[in-house]
Amino acid sequence: MKSLKITACVLLGLSAIGIAVMCVSSVITPIKFEEARVEREAEVVKNLVALRTAELEFRNQNGRFTADLDSLILFLKTTPKKELVKMGSLTEKQLESGMTEAKAMEIFKAAKARVEKMDTVFESDSAKFAYIWATDKQMIDAGLQGFARDTLRLNMLEAIFKGQYTEDNIADICVIPFSGGKKFEVEVNNEYTTSSGTHVPLFVIYAPFDTYLGDLDAQELVNLKDQETKLEHYPGLKVGDVEEPNNYAGNWE
Repeated sequence: MKSLKITACVLLGLSAIGIAVMCVSSVITPIKFEEARVEREAEVVKNLVALRTAELEFRNQNGRFTADLDSLILFLKTTPKKELVKMGSLTEKQLESGMTEAKAMEIFKAAKARVEKMDTVFESDSAKFAYIWATDKQMIDAGLQGFARDTLRLNMLEAIFKGQYTEDNIADICVIPFSGGKKFEVEVNNEYTTSSGTHVPLFVIYAPFDTYLGDLDAQELVNLKDQETKLEHYPGLKVGDVEEPNNYAGNWE
């Protein structure tokens, strides 16, 4: 009898421990899952924002979006960003004397053309402009020192990403973090027209929960997907929309 009581006590103790472990696990597992989700989604969002920036620049130069990520990366590596530089403005006295923006631009362009025929190599466009302002007689006579209107061709990656990406790592923005190398899904609708007749190209970029949370607790992932589906939300992260314009917003914003 004594041995049976001991055995029963041991079994009860083990059961209590098991129950306690299950209780703790039921609390800790969701917390760990949520912590990992927040950490991972920060990285996914970073890439989605970079892709949005790239797509918008692609549209600015081509009038449409692209669903081909390889083409998008090639565009970023090989296409310069065109940027209009406007420096200086006309004074009231110049305007009253008949000087116009168009005339001033013609004078500047002529001065720039003369300088570019020279063998002088300038460190930057700013240095070139300074030389024109200081030496070109027509610019000086017109009182246009400090005036410049020009379209510069800048390095795309440096211009839109401020050195965050280089040719060596820019392709990384196409890969969903923590996915084992899976790429984002992209759809475009370049034919969308609003009810007022305005043509608005659209795109959407997807990162499903399964891609970047798939190696975490399976039940928590099922619960998360079920919750978002019931709320009629996309089960994952996305930016943009191909059904209607949303200002290319992300569903986390």
